[in-house]
Amino acid sequence: MYKLLIRPFLFLKSPENAHHFTFNMVKNLFKLPGVSGFIKSIYTVKNQSLETRLFGLNFKNPVGLAAGFDKDAKLFDELGAFGFGFIEIGTLTPKAQEGNPKPRLFRLPEDGSLINRMGFNNQGVEAAVVRLKNRKSGVLIGGNIGKNKVTPNDEAAKDYELCFDALFDYVDYFVVNVSSPNTPNLRELQEKEPLKDLLNAVQQKNKSKESPKPMLLKIAPDLTDSQLDDILEIVAETGIDGVIATNTTISRDNLKTDKQRIEQIGAGGLSGKVVRGRSTEVIRYLNEKSNGELPIIGVGGINTAADAIEKLEAGASLVQVYTGFIYEGPGMVKRINKGIMKWREERASLASIK
Repeated sequence: MYKLLIRPFLFLKSPENAHHFTFNMVKNLFKLPGVSGFIKSIYTVKNQSLETRLFGLNFKNPVGLAAGFDKDAKLFDELGAFGFGFIEIGTLTPKAQEGNPKPRLFRLPEDGSLINRMGFNNQGVEAAVVRLKNRKSGVLIGGNIGKNKVTPNDEAAKDYELCFDALFDYVDYFVVNVSSPNTPNLRELQEKEPLKDLLNAVQQKNKSKESPKPMLLKIAPDLTDSQLDDILEIVAETGIDGVIATNTTISRDNLKTDKQRIEQIGAGGLSGKVVRGRSTEVIRYLNEKSNGELPIIGVGGINTAADAIEKLEAGASLVQVYTGFIYEGPGMVKRINKGIMKWREERASLASIK
């Protein structure tokens, strides 16, 4: 029904208007008695083989919603009812900011992809905290944090620390985002020394807590092998808990969409089917180089169970979706979980035979 009726209707609207329309529709729908339970009964897959323990947390299933969809923590309870094992909110910054000028979100239907240059638009971390205080569901929540556009890179750590302090009591894990291509100079923080300094600053805050929270780093798919080697070294030195691979790409390779259309759209991060291969390559490289010891959440181009399993086989422990959720609809989460369940049960059966 989603592809036949709902998606064609939503795709008549601009991508950003469609997003806000969907949020309002879901929010209002869930106010009706019994809707939440009904949606859960349709979309949730419960099975012991799906349960995953990572970072000291128990994930009911390994399929999460990536950051960027629920930036301001407005819909996490409702989204959890659609079968996700975890929801990542943000990217949040200390102060509210409008983000980049519109239009800033573009569909590439031929490629099953999106280009965005949102620019960390959000209402600020304190506004998100107000909503998180009213959290009703038990879905695990990650807090993806960044810096304000006006904050210079040499003062970036203060922004990340402010977000960390504000969110600490209300999220289950943190993600340091330095890999968005849509905030000027942000990706410079991925360089070895600036990144090490930033992570050490946030980790110092984290380790001062009685019960520190898992701390992850989200990286770009555009890093070279030597830069990925630096990431592994930094992870070891700073003691962070894992990596999310990967964010959007600035590459425009292998697109079916007309080149003139791509040029008209201009700058932004590309997500969706076309980044699937590179994302998996990064996961496999990090997994092999770390001898399988680095916890990785795989994201990038996941539309089907086969796509998710590809990430898991490459070395990811969990996966996240975003663009695929827009193109495939909520039923995708159930299909992926069922596919992973079957895959894990088959592996367990083969292992028992051996």
